[in-house]
Amino acid sequence: MLSNPLYPTSHLPSVHSLAIHSDSIGKESSTTTATLTPETSSMGTVSEKPQQPQHNAQAFGDYLLNEEEKALNLTDNAVKIGSRRSQLAVIQSEIVGKTINEFYPHIRIPIIKVSTLGDQVQNKPLYAFGGKAVWTKELEILLVEGIGEFPKIDMIVHSLKDMPTVLPDEFELGCILKREDPRDALVVKHGSSYKHLSELPAGSIVGTSSVRRSAQLLKNYPHLKFKSVRGNVNTRLRKLDDPKSDYACLILAAAGLIRLGLGDRITCYLEADEMYHAVGQGALGIEILKNDKRLQKVCEKIGCRSSTLKCVAERALLRKLEGGCSVPVGVWTTFNEETGSLRLQSIVLSTDGKESIEKELTMRVENNDDAMKLGEQLGDLMIKQGAKKILDSINFDKINEIKQAGLTTTQ
Repeated sequence: MLSNPLYPTSHLPSVHSLAIHSDSIGKESSTTTATLTPETSSMGTVSEKPQQPQHNAQAFGDYLLNEEEKALNLTDNAVKIGSRRSQLAVIQSEIVGKTINEFYPHIRIPIIKVSTLGDQVQNKPLYAFGGKAVWTKELEILLVEGIGEFPKIDMIVHSLKDMPTVLPDEFELGCILKREDPRDALVVKHGSSYKHLSELPAGSIVGTSSVRRSAQLLKNYPHLKFKSVRGNVNTRLRKLDDPKSDYACLILAAAGLIRLGLGDRITCYLEADEMYHAVGQGALGIEILKNDKRLQKVCEKIGCRSSTLKCVAERALLRKLEGGCSVPVGVWTTFNEETGSLRLQSIVLSTDGKESIEKELTMRVENNDDAMKLGEQLGDLMIKQGAKKILDSINFDKINEIKQAGLTTTQ
């Protein structure tokens, strides 16, 4: 059984099935499979023990390592990445693995794929199910120690928008990779002639399960309706294209479509005047154990300065507003590399789109502390203007009731 000080037995996540697989991005690979079932209130027991290959550093090609790789002193010369098993999550982990290999070409990058409880609940909007934390807890346990025959992992790859702004004390945000396009994208039904939200006829149904998106829709396009849509990206597209469905279009993160090779489905990108994107959207964040010097060195290599400054500012703003992934807070961030000027714009809305606070600040930033200060200052400004009052008035139980009913309409 797993004994973990981070998760007392009475507070461990409820996991129906935790399947872990290992694939390697490096030259050598191995695959192990096991199913962990919670037979007790602790994490669970291994019902089928995986057969782990036995290796030593020499067998993994230690003689091939350059001096910088040797200095990392990694177990089995590997950086083990923890990932959810969804197609997009695995692709994102592979992106991180390939980026690491650009700097450390002889280091192996096994990907440990974990089926979480969140993957198994597709019929509830994320904010009703527990939000960000549900995607991270099981993987965080593996960051601390292995389970049964499985080795502990070295890092977790997150979509940064799904990563809590405050991590448990034992962990840290190691780095943020170069950001993919952070904008939201309009995707119309296959064969549709419409190209923009403004062209859609009154009463057209937009598929989205995001409170942030639906609130901005109600503010900017009150003639439209929206309907909750869940599932992975391919599932959502099938629902959209079904001739029997009433969806006219979907709003999805452009980054996810691009990474899945579905960029051709993007009808148009939504700019700030239509849709502020989510905090951290399009960026990949790497979570590691705090003060792990070896992994900190790896993260220093693969992190992107401009993307980090933008996202640090955005996350500081959200933290100041005390908002999570469910609240209607949108951002738009631009950074001038030549002048070091960072511009952060944000909007906070009521869920019906009738109230909103929209502000921006620009500051010259040189490091993460400066970016954090910018986000906090903008948060303070928005709170003084009434943003906190709007967020505190949100009744998420009522939102869930409406979403479960299926359709939200304007008054």
